[in-house]
Amino acid sequence: MSNKQPFGQHVRALRRARGVTQDRLAELSKLSADTIRRLEHGAFSPSLETLNKLCGGLGISLTTLFDSFELNDGRERKLLVDLVASRSVREVEMITRVVRTLVDELDAIAAAAGAEE
Repeated sequence: MSNKQPFGQHVRALRRARGVTQDRLAELSKLSADTIRRLEHGAFSPSLETLNKLCGGLGISLTTLFDSFELNDGRERKLLVDLVASRSVREVEMITRVVRTLVDELDAIAAAAGAEE
């Protein structure tokens, strides 16, 4: 399998994590929807200019795009950080409260399961 397809899957994951369609990402990136589709399917090798536009549409840096691709380990954490980085302080505070509540619930479930053993 070539590196084009996994990179395309990476771009697709970044787009989906932001909850945008290919058409919307094309709009945000000032690229054609066909370019986004072809990129996600690994149909071509994008130029640096195309990648810069893509990053603009995703709201991430070029470094983040490549780091998150190369460091596939921890990919979900990187996606989460990217999602939060583009939000306002108020939104980050809200996200933090939600995540904290979720983690507390997960800890409670794990503690209950440990107590049953």
